[in-house]
Amino acid sequence: MGKFLVKESKAGLRFNLVANNGEVIAASQVYKSASGCKNGIASVAKNAPVAAIEDQTVEGFKVEKNPKFEVYTDKAGEFRFRLKATNGQIIAVSEGYKAMKSCLNGIASVKKNAADAKIVKE
Repeated sequence: MGKFLVKESKAGLRFNLVANNGEVIAASQVYKSASGCKNGIASVAKNAPVAAIEDQTVEGFKVEKNPKFEVYTDKAGEFRFRLKATNGQIIAVSEGYKAMKSCLNGIASVKKNAADAKIVKE
């Protein structure tokens, strides 16, 4: 079972979804309040397991309805994903992956771990 690791900084609060092996599989934006951060975690837990995958790396890709994982390539040519909630807001993002398969494995891990992950404050 994964965990949501909440970190506090001068700018506010943010969380990382961490898999069993300790790897960060998704990260949030910075929230100004604890309640905003908690709502962000709840949104990831609710949306990730049911989100479709939209592969924006292929020409003429099929646009999926929210919630969805958008897979894209960054400026460095690495594959990344962002999870969008039902309202279209980005609620979690990934690191860069050299291979598409690794990116898709990251999405599978988020889908598996988000629903029942514990919240841990660092």
